[in-house]
Amino acid sequence: MSLENYGVLKGKPKDYKGGKGKNAHYHILVHDGKNEHRVAVNVNSQIPPSELLYFVDDNFSHPITDKLQNLEMGYKRLDNTSWDIRLDYVRGGLFDVSKMVPLKYDIPGPSNDLNELIQKYVKQALSMSGSMIYAFGERWGPESFLPDSFFGFRPGSGIHDVHMNQGNSVKWQGDDAPNQDGGLLIHLTEDNRWVAIFLAFQSQCFNTDNSTGHCLPDGKKITSEPCDETNVKSQGPVPAGSVRIIAALVDPIGVDMGKEAITLFNTSSNDIGLDGWFIKDGQGRKSLLKGEISTGSGTRILLSGKGVILSNSGGQITLYDNKGALMHEVKYTGREVRSGWTIVF
Repeated sequence: MSLENYGVLKGKPKDYKGGKGKNAHYHILVHDGKNEHRVAVNVNSQIPPSELLYFVDDNFSHPITDKLQNLEMGYKRLDNTSWDIRLDYVRGGLFDVSKMVPLKYDIPGPSNDLNELIQKYVKQALSMSGSMIYAFGERWGPESFLPDSFFGFRPGSGIHDVHMNQGNSVKWQGDDAPNQDGGLLIHLTEDNRWVAIFLAFQSQCFNTDNSTGHCLPDGKKITSEPCDETNVKSQGPVPAGSVRIIAALVDPIGVDMGKEAITLFNTSSNDIGLDGWFIKDGQGRKSLLKGEISTGSGTRILLSGKGVILSNSGGQITLYDNKGALMHEVKYTGREVRSGWTIVF
């Protein structure tokens, strides 16, 4: 089995609407020079865990981009003669799937959830003349007698399943096949730069059969697992200040989610296990830590955006041990924040 109408839609973005509700989709209105279409991008899963996995490359380089630019505007069905344009997360060499991280679609605050992540690049495309969106997935329509339910145009038409379409759980196994994954590629013409957005469900696996696309028995899933406090390494009391926050990358170049970082340093004479430790930001959002930090060494913690978020206007970062005892705290101001630069405390 596979998707019946797998293909790619090429067009100019015109409008967008953020996703809401249990089966939330981010919607993009696209015009191909003749007709309008809606790109419906999943930003939430119907089955737990609800957060989608995402990976963004805001300077995407791959041979597929040259082929995409040569496509005519509109929808192109990608049949068995179009293997060089099809997407495959597992076999296509598009990106490292181990770098996918989960992200909610409705986190309070600016620039910190999946709706806003997609919107950032759609708005950039809207602001640049000639920019194009390439949406991979399954087509629906045209529905001659029905207007589009979000943007009202006729005939209703669009692309959905804009996510990985293999390694599915049993309920959606009928959609499995290799070389038919969804995704968003955006060509920002004024910068001559490509942005790639790849999405997957946490219920999917990334070791799939080459023929069927079904999850293999040893198929691995990428999930965000909370720290298991029953497995926290036993160690004596750690004095406050033994592990210190020494640096933070608050405003990384490009998308913030998955690139913001905090650097810790172990000033003590002993190795210290971090399982069950956590950091908080000034808004009380929390990120759990794992692993160990050797004596006299540092470790860099990448923030997924699911917990701690570093505000560009200034903020506070606090480190606690696995008992909730305060270990160290730092503050920074908006004047200290520079794009791509790390603040040293």
